[in-house]
Amino acid sequence: MTVDGRQAARRSPGEDPWGGVRPFSIKTKLGALVVISVLITTGLSIVAVHTKTELRFITVFSMIATLLITQFVAHSLTMPLDEMNAVARSIAQGDYTRRVGDGRRDELGDLAQTINVMADELEAQDRQRKELVANVSHELRTPIAGLRAVLENIVDGVTQADPETMRTALKQTERLGRLVETLLDLSRLDNGVVPLKMRRFEVWPYLSGVLKEANMVASARAGIASGSGSHTRTDVHLHLDVSPPELTAHADPERIHQVVANLIDNAVKHSPPHGRVTVRARRGPQPESLALEVLDEGPGIPRSEWHRVFERFNRGAVTRPHGPGSDGGTGLGLAIARWAVDLHGGRIGVAESERGCRIIVTLPGLTSVPS
Repeated sequence: MTVDGRQAARRSPGEDPWGGVRPFSIKTKLGALVVISVLITTGLSIVAVHTKTELRFITVFSMIATLLITQFVAHSLTMPLDEMNAVARSIAQGDYTRRVGDGRRDELGDLAQTINVMADELEAQDRQRKELVANVSHELRTPIAGLRAVLENIVDGVTQADPETMRTALKQTERLGRLVETLLDLSRLDNGVVPLKMRRFEVWPYLSGVLKEANMVASARAGIASGSGSHTRTDVHLHLDVSPPELTAHADPERIHQVVANLIDNAVKHSPPHGRVTVRARRGPQPESLALEVLDEGPGIPRSEWHRVFERFNRGAVTRPHGPGSDGGTGLGLAIARWAVDLHGGRIGVAESERGCRIIVTLPGLTSVPS
């Protein structure tokens, strides 16, 4: 669904979706119906007085004219309601492809737009559900098949349970664990707010540990497909820039670890061979607040895609977006990062950059955090 569609869903009931005052509201039409009926009756009465026509004929003519006009207005009001009812029944039966004609400029036109926006949302959620099932099935099948092959070889006596063989089995098990952790993060995202364990910490040693962990994990995964959307590249250089060096922040370290780790993982996957990813930290405007930036040297993100970057299962629309050693990912990392930032009451978004992609995270520090 487009941004315009989401904005349409948030309009108030009396607001004209095309801007300005709605010229043809239902109230206006009903008022016009009453006025026209009165004018017809009055006009026919005047004609009857001047032509000495019997009152009963004037009454019959007035009733017929009023009924015809009323039928026309009623038909114009009930016809779109019948269409909306049919579309709603189709949506209830799982068909999200039908839409209501929304060319009207009245309350029914607003309702038609709202139904269409709802259908767009339901269709997107249904597509995401199918993609999730397909992604999880694919991600689970590969490590399970590898682990089964290793264990079958040991049971059949083809290989011995030596440290190297068991290390291979351990890697497959770790891949399953990472996938389960991703699914748990997704479950937390769906269930809403989780408790935050806020505390003050020094930014330099904290981020330095996150970068070291990212390098260690990438090295450990090298030579075997990650299967969980995490990169296996060791050619990309990670650079940390914290100023001032004694910078401190007040946040939930575990959740911020999710944010930084996912942003680094995404930046590394999109980096060119032997590229550079920079993590920059500065003091925010509020006490103990923090401004983070993650920059890469990849192809960047088209401005038209900025609003979709943090949607689930979005893997980007650029040509050949992922560098060597990347499997493309599940498209959940940035959605999880946005969820963690939202928990803090902060902001995350794509910013202008001369080269590559630049994502900015702002954490509010000691200001109140949404409950």
